[in-house]
Amino acid sequence: MKIRKATPGDAGPASLVLRRSISELCVRDHENDPLILQSWLANKTPEKFREWAEAADDFCCVAVGDQGAILGVAYLARSGEIRLNYVSPDARFQGVSGALIAAIEAEAMRWGLTRLFLKSTATAHRFYLERGYRDEGSPETDRLRDSIYPMAKPLDYRARLGNKA
Repeated sequence: MKIRKATPGDAGPASLVLRRSISELCVRDHENDPLILQSWLANKTPEKFREWAEAADDFCCVAVGDQGAILGVAYLARSGEIRLNYVSPDARFQGVSGALIAAIEAEAMRWGLTRLFLKSTATAHRFYLERGYRDEGSPETDRLRDSIYPMAKPLDYRARLGNKA
């Protein structure tokens, strides 16, 4: 598996990964409610993915398997917000999400960011806690999902400078 910057040509398979990940792996969050799913999937289209891939100020990346299949998608806004981190159901528990987060964090440090933040689903909450992200306040409730966890992680300036201290 390798992580690379997304291209507009990835739009079809990448949007399918996003849609399958949400539909198949985030059942705890949407409980197969058709209205919730419709709302959550509304912008997970090839057209929207092309916008993300072409966004000059942000960083959209994909995890690609040995056979060239897209295994995961992540998106970091210049503000430091992680907006996407989804893995194909076919590649779950194979280190794809962790590799995507590592790429996101490395890019954020190249930009000089000192903090990343996100809103985690209940499904992904433990994943982020295990990688050093911490809750920022109480979980929020929204009409689309039971709980949304505001989370953040400071980025280590020593790592950005290449020090091992």
